[in-house]
Order: sequence, then C-alpha cells, then structure tokens
Amino acid sequence: MREPNKFSDTYITGRVDHVNPRFAYIVSEETENDLKISTKNLNGALNGDTVRVAVYAKKKDRFGGEVLEILERKREDFVGKIEISPGFAFVIPDGKKMHCDIFVKHEDINHASNGDKVIVKIKEWPDKSVKQGRSKQPSLVGIVTQVLGKAGEHNAEMQSIMAEFGIPFSFPENVIKESKVISSQISQKEIKRRRDFRDITTFTIDPEDAKDFDDAISISKLENGNWKIGIHIADVTHYVQHDTLLDKEAFKRGTSVYLVDRVIPMLPEKLSNDLCSLKPLEDKLTLSAVFELDEQANIKNGWFGKTIIHSNRRFTYDEVQQTIDSKQGDFAKEINVLNDLAKKLQEKRFKNGAIAFETLEVKFKLNQDGVPISVHPKERKEAHKLVEDFMLLANKKVAEFVFNLTKGKDKKHFVYRLHDSPDKEKLRLFAIFAGKFGYNIDLKTNGISKSLNQLIDQVEGKSEQNVLQNIAIRTMAKAKYGTDTDGHFGLAFAHYTHFTSPIRRYPDMVVHRLLYHYLKNGNSVDKNALQEKCNHASKMEIVASDAERASIKYKQVEYMSNYIGEQFEGIVSGVSEWGVFVEIVKTKCEGLVRMSDMSDDYYYLDAENYRIIGERTKKMITLGDLVKVKVKSTDLDRRTIDLVFAD
Repeated sequence: MREPNKFSDTYITGRVDHVNPRFAYIVSEETENDLKISTKNLNGALNGDTVRVAVYAKKKDRFGGEVLEILERKREDFVGKIEISPGFAFVIPDGKKMHCDIFVKHEDINHASNGDKVIVKIKEWPDKSVKQGRSKQPSLVGIVTQVLGKAGEHNAEMQSIMAEFGIPFSFPENVIKESKVISSQISQKEIKRRRDFRDITTFTIDPEDAKDFDDAISISKLENGNWKIGIHIADVTHYVQHDTLLDKEAFKRGTSVYLVDRVIPMLPEKLSNDLCSLKPLEDKLTLSAVFELDEQANIKNGWFGKTIIHSNRRFTYDEVQQTIDSKQGDFAKEINVLNDLAKKLQEKRFKNGAIAFETLEVKFKLNQDGVPISVHPKERKEAHKLVEDFMLLANKKVAEFVFNLTKGKDKKHFVYRLHDSPDKEKLRLFAIFAGKFGYNIDLKTNGISKSLNQLIDQVEGKSEQNVLQNIAIRTMAKAKYGTDTDGHFGLAFAHYTHFTSPIRRYPDMVVHRLLYHYLKNGNSVDKNALQEKCNHASKMEIVASDAERASIKYKQVEYMSNYIGEQFEGIVSGVSEWGVFVEIVKTKCEGLVRMSDMSDDYYYLDAENYRIIGERTKKMITLGDLVKVKVKSTDLDRRTIDLVFAD
C-alpha cells in the first residue's frame, strides 16, 4: 500500500535513460527538466523503454517519482558475453546502460561456449524491480539466438557492436533479389531525357579506401571567361523506386554505418558499389546542380536537373593535394581553379557568420587480424575542403531553390537540414570557462560566430585546443532533419539540405525525389508524413554515430591495453562526480582517473567551473589542464580505460 500523499496528481510519459546502476532519468517532452528515478523504482523498466511515471508530491532523496507502467520495450535482444556454470549461465550485456545480467538455462545456450559473445532474446521479463549486480536470482531470462564468436576476437566484437545498436548484419533475401533484377543498361530514351555532360571534364575525389563514389565535379570555361561548375550526384532514386522493398529497407536503415573496419551500407552492393557508383570511364546517371561562377566565385546563374556524365578520372584526396601543392599532374589546371574558387566560397561563408569548428577524428591501422597497430589523427587538407565547399554550395542552392518555389499558399514542403542557435545559458557558461584561459566570447547574437571563429584561430596548436573546441561543439545544438525552414546556425545558411549523398543517406534520396517532383511542377507533399520521415532519419543518424564511436572506442581500448603501466602526457577533457577524464596527447585515447584512485585528498565536483577541488588541499584540477597519467587497466567488454595520475 502506498504512503499517503506520496504522489502528486501528475503523471508523465517518457523514455528511460538509465545512466548508472543507482538511478535513471525519465526524458519526457511533458516536463522541462528530466525526472530522476531510483533504480529500485523503475519496476522492471530498462534503458530506452517508454514508461508512465507517477511524480512524487515531494522529492525524496533527490528522486522525483516511480514507474507505474511500461508502455513499450525498446528492445528484446541484447548482446554480451556468456558465462557458463555447471547448472546455469549468464549473459553480461555489453551496453553501458544495461545494469543487470540475463539468466540463460542450459538448454537455451544454443551451443555457445564459455566466454563467447552472443545475442540473447528475452523470454521472461521482470514483474518487479530489476535486481542489480551479478544476482543468482535474475529478473531477466533469455535464450541465446546467435553466437558471434569468442570475446576479444575482432570480428566478434565488431558484430557485437552492430547487434548492440541494432545494425543489421545483412540484407533480407527479397531485397537482394530485387536489386539483382535492376538493369545496368542505359537506354537512348533515358539519355535523351537528360542533359548530356559526357564530353565535359569530370572527375571524382574520394578517400583512398572508398568503394562508392556518389559525387563528381565537372568544370569547363565559358566564352565570357566564367566557369561552369557541375556538382553531379548519383541518381539513386532512378534505380530505387518509391515504396519498393529496396526503398523500404533503405528507409529502415536510414544511413550507412562506418565502423573502424567496415561499412554497413544503406543499399545493397549492386547499387552502392556498381549501378550508383560514379566509376571512371563509365556512363552514369546523375542528378546535378550546375552553376556559372566568375573568378571571384560569385554565382551568376544555376540549373538543376537530370544528367548523364562520364567521369574522366578517379582521384584520391592525397593525389589532389599533391596536384594543389605542385601545380602539376592530371587535370592540374582544373583542380587548381576549383581549389581557388572553393577557397573564395569558404571565405564568403565565414564572412557571413559560418563557424569553422572541426572535430578531431582518429584513424587506425589494423593488422590482418583486425588488431590496431597504430592510431593517428585524420588530416583535413585543402583537397578535402575543395570537395566540401562545392557540396555545401549544392546543398545550399537546392534548399534555396525549393524554398523560393512557394507561390501564395502553395508551400512546397521539403526536407531541410536544421541547426538551431546555441542555448543562451550553455553559451554563457562556456564563455565563463573560455574566459579562464584568457579568451573572450561575445554573447551578443551578431557577435557569437565571429568570437567563436576567433577562438578557433587563437587556440590552434595550444594544449587547450581540443578541450575548448569539444566543449564549444557540445554547447551547440544538435543538427537534425525537419520540414521547417529555421536555417543552419553553424553554416550561417538561411536554407540548407542534404542533397549530395543519396547512396549513404536516406534523407538525400527524399530530397532527390522532391526536387525532381517540384521541377516537374508537382504539387506539395504532405508535411506531417514528411516530418515523420525526418524524425526517423534523425534518430537513425544518432544510432549510426553512436555505433561508430563505440567501434572507435573499442579499438582505442584494445590499442592502449598494450601500454599498461606506461606513462603519458594528457589533457583533462572532462570532469564528473566519478572522476577526471584525460585525453592522452600521443594517441588521442581518453581514459578516466577515478576519484577512488585519487588518494592525496577527497575531491568534490565544481560542475559550473568544469573542475574538481581537493577538500583539504584546495588543489584544483580543471578542464584543459596538462597532466601526466599512467595506464592502470583496460576493460574491453566495457570499452573503458582506467588511468591514475603519475607521481
């Protein structure tokens, strides 16, 4: 029986974010702030589940309510390592937000061996609170449905990450079958429907290991001295018709996923690596944005439509960079003209308020067994920016074109890439923190972008560069897809979309269909249905990003496991109530110095100032501090690196 007046008359519906074994948050659109719930009051709800919650009349021990009903389970399959005893087995889930083990009867282990990575399906859900820790009386009972291999083996671990995030291992047979019957022949009738660019200099520029080429650039000089630049994008929707099995599968996936050693494509290989890949010396169908630019990169006119191209050459970024540096090589004149125009486009973008943030990405060199033997930051040179600036131009101009089609009440609904202005309070706190390093952030609306770009220039090469840039990026709102036209803050574009990667992003496929539909004077589509597609695409983008980060983190932990006991220089990259996060300068791998391992004092968190403070010594450890650490241990299953401060 419940305590009198324990609950208010407020009930909310939300999603469980089970942050640690002790408590979870309920994330709900019905409340301004997330509601903190004790684990014992989740009443069987797991991370990601949708629940109905009763809110306490008064907070008790900082907790605000308890789960009354589980409305929807997020998942019923989990991935983890199985531990087999004589009478029973447990699966210890990989997910950091899954805080209980899953009991498996011997007859349900499906030939798994002790220490295997497996996928387990829940067949008995708890009807009371989920018991925590390694309980012999677990609340969850499951059956092993797939054995992935031995824990610690490269392929088993990558498949475990795929399973953890719900990324499919293969395409359904009927989807593969549908792709195989698509003809690769291009009829004369189809060619006549398109603008022919086959005689114009065209090439692709991609990473060395790229297997699909979904964009190409053409260049030709006009009689008036201006340049005609074509941004040609694979015409994926010519082959993937709306509402086919291929289309439904692509929508479901939302995006291709890039793990450290593999690509899980959105489309089957026949499409992504063959029909829709703009291979050199082959006729290919494209949807294009073509612009006339003068020598100062001013746009004189533009055209959008279906085309056919014949790429003259496939370049890698390194090859193009060599041509830029040396002014020599295949198509050297064209490449250097494109680079000059791209730099002028970039200059205009920054002058208009775009922000020059660039997140640091790492790349691994793996041996034949998938074991990392080196790690280094990915370089972004002029060649990368050349391609990026023309893709940005195409995305921007397609969005502007459709937006300007509106006549009276006939608004042409479209898929836009949206990026809100940063939250004022988050920006204020960041400005205070940056001020501690001597940097000034102008909080006035028209001064934010300029201040942030000045900061980026000023911190380049300094120890606090990554920390300040990462916090600044976290201060920014998350980009998403939507049907409104709120603009893109980071790029300083009033209208922006994703048009240039339909092989690997479903929203780009929708944009292609809508653009062609509107070019043929088609009526506007249903906004609500389009917004639902946008919501799903945004969700799947987050899933893909989380999986990619998990694979990188796993390889970082695996790599650092070779350096137990060794000392490194690091930068404090985060602080929490559990400890201090440190990014190792040499390897760009992040680990945690736990509070429990800091024996020189009792430290408490000063969250607002991004630091911890020693209670007795008043010693402060602050974000951006240069420190020395030793690698204490690594945990591949949890993808964690434990560090200790070096003496």
